[in-house]
Amino acid sequence: MRILIVGGGGREHALCWAVRREIPDASLYCAPGNPGTAAIAENLAIAADDLDRLTDAADMYGIDLTIIGPEVPLAMGLADRLRAEGRAAFGPSAAAAQLEASKAFSKDVMRAAGVPTAASGTFTELAPALSFIDAQDEPLVVKASGLAAGKGAVVCASRNEARAVARAMLERGEFGAAGQEIVIEAFLQGEEVSVFALTDGQDAWLLPASQDHKRLGEHDTGPNTGGMGAYAPVALATEALLERTMRRVIAPTLEEMWRRGSPFSGLLYAGLMVSPDGQPSVVEFNCRFGDPETQAVLPLLEGGLVDSLEAIALGRGVRPVRVREHVAAVTTVLAARGYPDAPEKGAAITIPPALPDGVTVFHAGTRRDEAGVLRVNGGRVLNATAVAGSFDAARALSCQAAGMIEFDGKVFRGDIGWRESGRRNAEG
Repeated sequence: MRILIVGGGGREHALCWAVRREIPDASLYCAPGNPGTAAIAENLAIAADDLDRLTDAADMYGIDLTIIGPEVPLAMGLADRLRAEGRAAFGPSAAAAQLEASKAFSKDVMRAAGVPTAASGTFTELAPALSFIDAQDEPLVVKASGLAAGKGAVVCASRNEARAVARAMLERGEFGAAGQEIVIEAFLQGEEVSVFALTDGQDAWLLPASQDHKRLGEHDTGPNTGGMGAYAPVALATEALLERTMRRVIAPTLEEMWRRGSPFSGLLYAGLMVSPDGQPSVVEFNCRFGDPETQAVLPLLEGGLVDSLEAIALGRGVRPVRVREHVAAVTTVLAARGYPDAPEKGAAITIPPALPDGVTVFHAGTRRDEAGVLRVNGGRVLNATAVAGSFDAARALSCQAAGMIEFDGKVFRGDIGWRESGRRNAEG
């Protein structure tokens, strides 16, 4: 089997790792990949948003299945291009990817489908946006409607702060094209959970729930980032909660997308806020595997992932995926100094050859220089993922591994899963 994975971050390294584990003799390619994927796949020097060269590469290498990692090529229509040429592609069409690419569209779908989500308004002009803000309770969330690399949602403690953010997006254009349309919504109280649904547009299969940590600092302080770590499974995500999520969120959304003539085939990521009384509301939809949640979820799988991705890509329904029992995974992101605003690149990286058992390091923003030295090449640099027989053990191993890896300016959170730890200690 010849498989191409599109993207070059930690998510794509984890996908390559999972594919290689399930199909050891697969011919595996990654475009553009990174030094981590280079160890288990053949990297192709093609940008993830270069649709012409990616479709040419699929033909040149006789690719049987393309797995598209990032949201940008999906929103640009890469899956459509590949399917038009008779190639199997895992990922939604450009029309369906609007669930992530346009928060305004996503809100409209949720309203039509009756999916629980925060009350909101959508605006392209500043004056009505400011009037709407003046009539709302505090706090508020102001979101750039378009793709903003996971950093387009700003939680505003006051109406004054919300006004300032609205001005930054609509008046000063600080979020570029992504902020030309904004969504202003009520702040949801509760705890976030990420749910991945493999779907062919009608049926769906849920992978283990996870929890991302967006803030840069410990105990969720500091600026919003693309994600500083994740863990899975989440005790809060009980069978009852997941059943409710399937019934009230996933199924009606798929039905509404089908009704609109844009069936969603691929991975539907529901970012949920779970209220204190256990009711899920949608914070956002993504149209692909989450990052860094993927790095925590995939190591928990026992088999069947590639079979399910291929079946969905070929229109043959959804296959079950086997999950390991009695284990937990924790991923700690190692970021560069200055992340997320101005990450410093170039520092040499040392990864010890003997990391603790159960630890896998996924590369995110790294490169090798002409001398073969591994160097920092992005804001989120490496992901230290640990799998163990208990959450506490996995958490300790992930943190230990993050401490062992060295590069100048290294930043990481030592408290990934702090809510889960508090919850388990309270129960114990």
